[in-house]
Amino acid sequence: MGTRVCTTRQGMVRGRTGSDGVTSFLGIPYAAPPFGPRRFLEPVPAAPWDGVRDAFDHGPSVPRAPYAPPMHVLIPDADNGQGEDCLNLSVRTPHPGPGGGLPVLVWLHGGAFSNGSGSVSAYDGTSFARDGVVFVSLNYRLGTDGFLRLPGRPDNRGLLDQIAALEWVRDNIESFGGDPDRVTVFGESAGAMSIGTLLALPRARGLFHRAILQSGAAHHFLPPDTADLITARLAAKLGIEATGTALTEAFARVPFADLLPAQAGLRAEMGARPDPAVWGEAILNMMPFEPVLDTLPLPSPDCGVDLLVGSNREEYRLFLVPTERLHLLPEEKLRSTTAEYGLDPDKALSVYAESRPGAAPGELFDAVATDWFYRIPAIRAAESVPGSHLYEFAWRSPSYGGLLGACHSAEIAFVFDNLRDPANAPMLGDSPPQAVADAMHGAWVAFAQTGDPGWDAYDRRTRTTMVFGASPDAPTELVRDPRAAERALWEGVR
Repeated sequence: MGTRVCTTRQGMVRGRTGSDGVTSFLGIPYAAPPFGPRRFLEPVPAAPWDGVRDAFDHGPSVPRAPYAPPMHVLIPDADNGQGEDCLNLSVRTPHPGPGGGLPVLVWLHGGAFSNGSGSVSAYDGTSFARDGVVFVSLNYRLGTDGFLRLPGRPDNRGLLDQIAALEWVRDNIESFGGDPDRVTVFGESAGAMSIGTLLALPRARGLFHRAILQSGAAHHFLPPDTADLITARLAAKLGIEATGTALTEAFARVPFADLLPAQAGLRAEMGARPDPAVWGEAILNMMPFEPVLDTLPLPSPDCGVDLLVGSNREEYRLFLVPTERLHLLPEEKLRSTTAEYGLDPDKALSVYAESRPGAAPGELFDAVATDWFYRIPAIRAAESVPGSHLYEFAWRSPSYGGLLGACHSAEIAFVFDNLRDPANAPMLGDSPPQAVADAMHGAWVAFAQTGDPGWDAYDRRTRTTMVFGASPDAPTELVRDPRAAERALWEGVR
């Protein structure tokens, strides 16, 4: 135990070293508070400080509404408070000081661009530092402040925060034992979707050299006309009638006590009233806050970034099982959604049902939505960049009588080798298999170190996929083109 001091461009910070030899520097500001006169603007560097700043505690999280029930039980969230000085990050390192030359992993949390925090205990990252990697987690603006399209203000402010944090890593991580030329950015859900967009943004080029995308890729974004519809709907919900820059000023005057519940309610409104005239393309994925882009930002073959990308086998069960929709979803909803996704319901559902005899409409809905939302975008990213590696997470959670399955976000604790964190128990149950965590965590560390997670790269001929947790006896299984017939349905569609 003890403390260590490292130097950043803004000033010196003091971290605390644990009995495991890992030194943690928590709550370091990477950008100035994005409020007051800086509300809805690009991030700027944090102000410098004199002396040594204690970095013993997490800084404030981004203002946001809590997860809605029942997700608030299944998805861990931070309890360290919210506040204006929220653009901060934390570093965990086995080598606090220059000269370490260690690979760096930078974590982008998920939460549908509306929830989440980098200081969740489940994202502790000590296990990565234990294994010779400098780990960084961060907060970025969410919801209205991060992603609502506003007149006279830059789009995608949350992504600009992520870029600012990566610039901080480039400029400072050597002081914490990291190599700025060996940075891997990794994230899950909205974090992975962010990375899918960053791969195509010129401003992010060169800030990271490898990327791991868990359950999210480049396909989730809002065209500007759809983003404008979301802005109009939220304004109407808040009673704002202004236009132009006056609209932006009006949003800035809304207290968070009113703004956060209103933005959280948009998703429920979409489900109750799925009208394209009101929501545009956002009704397909029920996410009112996403990056605003003109076209699909697939990474180019020469992007210069090594990719590890994948998804969970039953992602959508997270949204069907706790809400009891899995066995209540009507056939009509299954068929209409399949058609909205661009597939012929008769043909597609017969293919999906072939490997799931006797499946209820909700179970088939999970399979179709999982592919549309997560698996196919992951495959497209792997196809876009030669040498990419593809994985699938297949371990089935015992929660909800075993129905929760290999659902969305279930892999995170395995990646972090953090199965015993009490925050993960509702998702994982009492006895998640350590062998799967050893395999996944080890692959992520190897990829950060070398760009090779330990199996053959993906290509259109073999479509080699590493499956984690498919059976109790095999934590890993290398499969060629899993569920090929189902994958083939999406050719030319998504």
